[in-house]
Amino acid sequence: MQVRSAVIPAAGMGTRFLPATKAVPKELMPIGDTPAIQIIIDEALGAGIDHIVAVSSRSKPAIEHYFEHDQALIDALKEKGKDDVAERLASIGRDWRVTITYQDNPRGLGHAVGCAREAVGDEPFAVLLPDELMGDSSLLAQMNGVCASTGGSVVGVKQVPKDQVSSYGVLAPSSPIDDDGVIPVSDLVEKPPVDEAPSDYILIGRYVLTPDVFDEIENLTPGSGGELQLTDALRKQASRSPFSGVLSRTDRYDTGNPVGFLEAAIAFALKHPEMSGPLREHLATL
Repeated sequence: MQVRSAVIPAAGMGTRFLPATKAVPKELMPIGDTPAIQIIIDEALGAGIDHIVAVSSRSKPAIEHYFEHDQALIDALKEKGKDDVAERLASIGRDWRVTITYQDNPRGLGHAVGCAREAVGDEPFAVLLPDELMGDSSLLAQMNGVCASTGGSVVGVKQVPKDQVSSYGVLAPSSPIDDDGVIPVSDLVEKPPVDEAPSDYILIGRYVLTPDVFDEIENLTPGSGGELQLTDALRKQASRSPFSGVLSRTDRYDTGNPVGFLEAAIAFALKHPEMSGPLREHLATL
């Protein structure tokens, strides 16, 4: 049950970031000096995952190019004495592997995950939404362990004020949360009215799923806009198999909009050994 693969859905158009995303995929826009997708990958690697499956679009060739080895560029950097940057480039895909698959006809998150079926194979896998960055790998590592111990799918969750739940997918717990932050789940409800929400635990874009979810995705009925919703497939799993939520205890940044992206960039830079000092000095002048 060891989780070895992580699926990153990256076929979206990034419309909130136009016109920049007309030329540069949002997943490659930098958080400090690191592309956002690389921060996601580093989170996965820190949780013991060594196979990255990027679900991209053929209209975004830059994502595929990012993973291509460029020895000429590495050599040129070394000749200029920029060994640190050369090493960062050389490390991309060196101790882990990447598979690019395509979602040519976007039909929702469920469809995107389904596009990774052949690459993932018949084993549990993680799904990491690139619009959400975590402070470290601790949540994903714990989710991997819960999947291994229960044999069921797992979702990462956050507790929010009850008046905010109607904007998210919400857990319906079957038992109280335990001391490790694990919540047995009987159902999931997508964007419920506040007075009908079964809890205040919301989904936050981290999943560890058993491979039978692919069959559930194939059997989904398209909803609004012809989209296949991943939550609908997870509800099927929760109705017949062990299913758990894990409460996140790490930092989380929502980069799905420009303000959130800037907030994440500042937060990561303030933790950077070379950027933090100058940035703090600048922020103090504002």
